[in-house]
Amino acid sequence: MQDWSTDYAQGLLEAAPDAIVVVAEDGRITLINAQAERLLGYRRDELVGRTVEMLVPAAARDAHPSHRQEYMQAARPRPMGSGTLAARRRDGSEFPAEISLSAIRTPEGLLIAAAIRDVSDRLEAQAERERLTAIAERERLEARLQQSQRLESLGQLAGGVAHDFNNLLAVVLNYIAFIAEEVGDAATGDPDRWDPVLKDINQIQRAAERAISLTHQLLAFGRREVVKPRVLNLNTVVREVEALLQRTIGEHVRLETALAADLWPIRADPGQLTQVLVNLAVNARDAMPGGGSLTIGTDNVTVDESYLAGRPGLHPGSYVRLQVSDTGGGMPKEVADRAFEPFFTTKPKGEATGLGLATVYGTIAQTGGQVSIYSEPDVGTTISALVPASEEALPVVEQQTSTLPEVAAGGGETVLVVEDEDAMRDVTHRILTRNGYRVLTAPGGDRALDLVRHHDGPIHLLLSDVIMPKMLGKEVAERVTALRPDTRVLFMSGYARPVLTENGTLGDDVTLVAKPFSERGLLQSVRSVLDD
Repeated sequence: MQDWSTDYAQGLLEAAPDAIVVVAEDGRITLINAQAERLLGYRRDELVGRTVEMLVPAAARDAHPSHRQEYMQAARPRPMGSGTLAARRRDGSEFPAEISLSAIRTPEGLLIAAAIRDVSDRLEAQAERERLTAIAERERLEARLQQSQRLESLGQLAGGVAHDFNNLLAVVLNYIAFIAEEVGDAATGDPDRWDPVLKDINQIQRAAERAISLTHQLLAFGRREVVKPRVLNLNTVVREVEALLQRTIGEHVRLETALAADLWPIRADPGQLTQVLVNLAVNARDAMPGGGSLTIGTDNVTVDESYLAGRPGLHPGSYVRLQVSDTGGGMPKEVADRAFEPFFTTKPKGEATGLGLATVYGTIAQTGGQVSIYSEPDVGTTISALVPASEEALPVVEQQTSTLPEVAAGGGETVLVVEDEDAMRDVTHRILTRNGYRVLTAPGGDRALDLVRHHDGPIHLLLSDVIMPKMLGKEVAERVTALRPDTRVLFMSGYARPVLTENGTLGDDVTLVAKPFSERGLLQSVRSVLDD
């Protein structure tokens, strides 16, 4: 019976898939199996009776006897997977190994059975997986960066075109107003002849106003929109526009809000934030033709280094997050990746301009923040916008009147108009002249300074374009006011670049009339600066 048991145990030992080396208390090898011979490259007679240190890599060999003795004093099972060590073969090569230890009490003393497993293939496979994962992550980050760069390039192109187009629209809109005024006078005497002409003029005006709206959206996408930011609470903007949003999305969509009570203040243009909310609500409504729910949420977010992974252009700090979520049909990845591009839309031709999300992107980017989209087909869509928190305190709310001020005519004041585009300069000259102002005009800074030096009378107001060749409006204003300190300054532009303030926005101390302006809008701005 004993011989059968011994043979059976020996057979199990030889059939074991792992290399097994049995070590006595003095560190000498007493037994190995066939797999140990194959793995380590030694014959049995070359190992049995030798110390186990011959299987330990040279770097760890001197310290191994003390570790072995320490283990022998409190022997306990150590399972496979407790850590990766290393072992040495007969040819001197080393390989990573997992080693499990078991203590066996015998009449001859304590024996330690070590099961040794070569994990080279597994570690190589793991390294390959990690390499492929790193490649995939790098490709994802590169794709994200390329998308950001593509949007930046599109923004520069769209903003530049829109700015030039804005000047043309200003000319069209104001000359149409002049014509409408003349035709209106004529129509009182011959309505049958002139009323149809007035209707045509109205159609042209409406088309021009629609074009102005589109150019403002393009300027917002390109971060060149003229904005007047102030410190505000985003929750206040959401509450003020909530009723408008409910009317916009219809009764078939349920509107819910989840607004953080302790929201940090931000610095932004409230009108632009309202436009962001309206654009997002309209997009969500269109994604839920059969009804659903739209949720607007706000909260505070602290962005750290780990959060920045895959978010180029964002910086660590405190942000206020706006999230707009819908339960619509969602969108596939290839659509979501292009959602912020101008003129990209999945709607039928003629039903959308493709500027809604592009405007959102540009507006949030102009604040120094970032907007992202999360969407899955049949799940829904969430637009998440981060806006930098402001360290400034919220201002005290002042009572405001809802009545529009009357536009007062000029009283003979002299206005110096500096504008490099001839048509824009001419229409501005005509508006001011017909409303009681004396007007000097210059196509650029050099000519303007010449006029300032040689004009005999006072110059009450400098009305200057912001972006001009050779000399920017800011420099023109500085040099004019140095020569004539009493001259007031009013800028005009379709957008404001960082030559005036950072991030393409206007500071509180800069007064600007946005192109394209109407006659009434220009006169109000001129009068406001002169009367301040």
